[in-house]
Amino acid sequence: MSTFKAPKGTYDLLPPDSATYLAVRDAIAAPLRNSGYGYVETPGFENVELFARGVGESTDIVTKEMYAFETKGGDRLALRPEGTASVLRAALEGSLHKAGNLPVKLWYSGSYYRYERPQKGRYRHFSQVGAEAIGAEDPALDAELIILADQAYRSLGLKEFRILLNSLGDKECRPVYRAALQDFLRGLDLDEDTRRRIDINPLRVLDDKRAEVQKQLVGAPMLRDYLCDACKEYHEQVRAILTAAGVAYEDDPKLVRGLDYYTRTTFEFVHDGLGSQSAVGGGGRYDGLSEMIGGPALPSVGWALGVDRTVLALEAEGITLDLPAATSVFAVPLGEEARRVLFAKVTELRRAGIAADFSYGGKGLKGAMKNANRSGARYTVVAGERDLAEGVVQLKDMESGEQEALAVDEVVTVLKGRLAE
Repeated sequence: MSTFKAPKGTYDLLPPDSATYLAVRDAIAAPLRNSGYGYVETPGFENVELFARGVGESTDIVTKEMYAFETKGGDRLALRPEGTASVLRAALEGSLHKAGNLPVKLWYSGSYYRYERPQKGRYRHFSQVGAEAIGAEDPALDAELIILADQAYRSLGLKEFRILLNSLGDKECRPVYRAALQDFLRGLDLDEDTRRRIDINPLRVLDDKRAEVQKQLVGAPMLRDYLCDACKEYHEQVRAILTAAGVAYEDDPKLVRGLDYYTRTTFEFVHDGLGSQSAVGGGGRYDGLSEMIGGPALPSVGWALGVDRTVLALEAEGITLDLPAATSVFAVPLGEEARRVLFAKVTELRRAGIAADFSYGGKGLKGAMKNANRSGARYTVVAGERDLAEGVVQLKDMESGEQEALAVDEVVTVLKGRLAE
């Protein structure tokens, strides 16, 4: 019988590597928790319409990459391809915006799904940590989110990432630019698919990665030349706050991002050690999204950072996270009486907040000590019938190799003291 394999383009997270992913998630979430962001969790699937309206009918995500299906009851659902639309939907449904304290600040973590061509750093199921600040238009809020992501990356030891920054204008100035860009693009030699984009979302053509398209885009009108005074002023404030906070960024007038809902501030975190999939995260302001999905006007800003991409960035910089061993104490019983006594001690150690494990399966001393070694435990507690007859256990320091006899009743107290040092 053949064994099952994970679906194409997906991956399993297994120990010990999974500990790094957990540490990355925690590191990204830590500055958010510290800045007034509350945790939100949404379903893995939503109504198809939510993404079609929110993310944009013409985006690759909706037209090519979304896992959409019909349920037995006839509902059209989709696995979530991104987090923002879901989080905003949940905040509106829960009336969080009516509680009076705007912005509503939320963070989340989970799996997202896109039907992509699998390659290193681009999967069909991927993990993100994201943050959204809903219901306030304030350049300090845009800057706050960029600063918190920067802080998260630096806390992991990353240095070689860059922050790209741009403004996409608003509903006043973007239409004027859009018309100018459409005029320019219609004069180019483009394939049918790309020509269709000119009508629906011309800004996405600027994002085309193909060299033959990029070559023709030289001399295309730039959005920054069309920004209205209010958008220019807003963008200058975001830049000034980042500079004052000591966060380096690069102005990138071509940065558009792949979702239709962005307005004004847009940004991307890129890491040059990752080859073609260089973006490790990104986000921006999305002032019109709430109305697009049937809510009131709620100007908002947010980002999502890829956990798998961040792990690849750590590898590219040769950074190994200093992860605490999963087990501090490993108990090795020799004989039935020892099993009973040491299992009780392990339970006691765990209740005292010490990570402890036990040699299961009745292995002999040699096999059990191998397990103790593999567990990464700092101390091993060994007891045989003779030890117990004397009321002691043998405590072995796995780093120094030193061994000493310890009264059974003192095991927990002594280990608590030593592990606290």
